[in-house]
Amino acid sequence: MTGTQSGDREAQVRAEVLARALPYLRRYAGDTVVVKYGGSAMVDTSLSTAFGHDIALLKQVGVNPVVVHGGGPQISAMLKRLQIESTFIDGLRVTDAAMIDVIEMVLGGKVNKQVAGLINRAGALAVGISGLDGGLISARRLQRRAREAGVETDRLLDLGFVGEPTRIDPRVIYALSGSGLIPVIAPIGAGEQGETYNINADTAAGAIAGAVNASRLLMLTDVPGVLDGDGKLIPELTAEDARRGIASGMISGGMIPKVETCLEAVRAGAKAAVILDGRVRHSCLLELFTEAGPGTLIRGS
Repeated sequence: MTGTQSGDREAQVRAEVLARALPYLRRYAGDTVVVKYGGSAMVDTSLSTAFGHDIALLKQVGVNPVVVHGGGPQISAMLKRLQIESTFIDGLRVTDAAMIDVIEMVLGGKVNKQVAGLINRAGALAVGISGLDGGLISARRLQRRAREAGVETDRLLDLGFVGEPTRIDPRVIYALSGSGLIPVIAPIGAGEQGETYNINADTAAGAIAGAVNASRLLMLTDVPGVLDGDGKLIPELTAEDARRGIASGMISGGMIPKVETCLEAVRAGAKAAVILDGRVRHSCLLELFTEAGPGTLIRGS
């Protein structure tokens, strides 16, 4: 095959891909898509670069992406440098007054601007904010009950300044998106007395997706999605299917809080949520613009 023939074939393949994507581009035009960014997609240079380009492309084709990011490894690294010891309960970092200052600095500062920078370098305009800006995330102290021999007790655990959203005021998101900008949000919230709370990024993304009635909540993870008893990916679940899966034990371990976040987002107003394999390059585009994305979609019904 000559160079010209090879080039013609490549151009034809690209044109076919665009033609197949057109119905999906029309479907999501003008819609809001919330993306929770974390895991391997955040620490692998190749994946993070591809992520920045994907989010920029979404904005360029008429979708309004909103990014909510984590930053656990970066927080741990900074605490280690400062010789501040971390302890965890049920995967949540116990956070005292000194630690919340460090978390706010890392999440709302360094990490937030790095994520926005990925998108800006890809040609879009992203603005880094935190849940403290514009009253975006109001929060309260998260309460968890202690477990003994696997059974929940009445004793409450003191997690310090670990919070959960009580209210989302999306006006700052609408203002940024309506001005052609992409909000990049650090999951920090404000309590009634002005105290700062560290919020799990999955939880924050789910609450925001519900508040803005997102067409999709895309949760980038380090797993393929929800697996059945044979270890095979389940492409789609209704909310009732997901609840049955948790009750039966098919959905277990660390997948339970992710599925529960998706269920809460759908209950609160998002049209659907997807637990997506962030280790797959361009996973966001594959999910939105092809027939079968690399993850599990959860619908309200």
